[in-house]
Amino acid sequence: MTEMTTILKAWNFLPENELQTINFRQRKESLVRHLILLCEEKHASLNDAALLDIIYIQVHQHQKVWDVFQMSKEPGEDVDLFDMEHFKGSFKKILQRALKNVLVSFRDTEEKAVWIRIAWGTQSRKPNRYKLTYMVYYSQTLYAFASSSRLRSNIPLLSQTFEIHNSTTPLQERSLGLDINTDRRLIQENAVEENRVQRVTQETFGDYPQTRLEFAQCKLETKLKSDLNGSILAERKEPLWCLIKFSSPHLSEALNS
Repeated sequence: MTEMTTILKAWNFLPENELQTINFRQRKESLVRHLILLCEEKHASLNDAALLDIIYIQVHQHQKVWDVFQMSKEPGEDVDLFDMEHFKGSFKKILQRALKNVLVSFRDTEEKAVWIRIAWGTQSRKPNRYKLTYMVYYSQTLYAFASSSRLRSNIPLLSQTFEIHNSTTPLQERSLGLDINTDRRLIQENAVEENRVQRVTQETFGDYPQTRLEFAQCKLETKLKSDLNGSILAERKEPLWCLIKFSSPHLSEALNS
């Protein structure tokens, strides 16, 4: 109930004096009916409901699996400056132009990030509130986050939308095993492990600068297969075997790739 009060206050659709009249200790069904009645009296729209949903997802973002998109740019090229309001308006128009029935909602945060809620429909069906994608975009950066969804076919459309606004090459998707906010316990665990490694290294090789790996190259033999209609692999009976090579002057970056 405390969480519900926090979310409703952040929504800022129902006035503070109305929230104070609500008995949050009553049964859940009765409480929901009371809230719905208040919203109907104030003629709440789909956009108002979508904003409430975004706030709920912000509170429970740790319950979702997120993908991170890194936009590439030429060496030395600065991130383009742009107006956030113009970005939101254009982002919405591009999606609606490509897919007639799509509902896009936005919410700004104090961290200079914009949360985007996309309810997908089709050319003939209205947006489905059960087919959603949530995105988080930090302005002036090369990163955007999207909640993992079964609607993988819509990812290229989102990529094109960001490509238009950033004048960069298409987004490159990288899967994140962690959610957006790194767990503090993990940070503490990493610090403890780093201290242990440093102590063992000093005891073994002495307390002076150690040799560092300047270059790393990884090779991976794998196979690709797809059942998606229209895919170049869809009609192949056998998987396509290939060798992928990653090279980097930084070991951690090579392993991440």
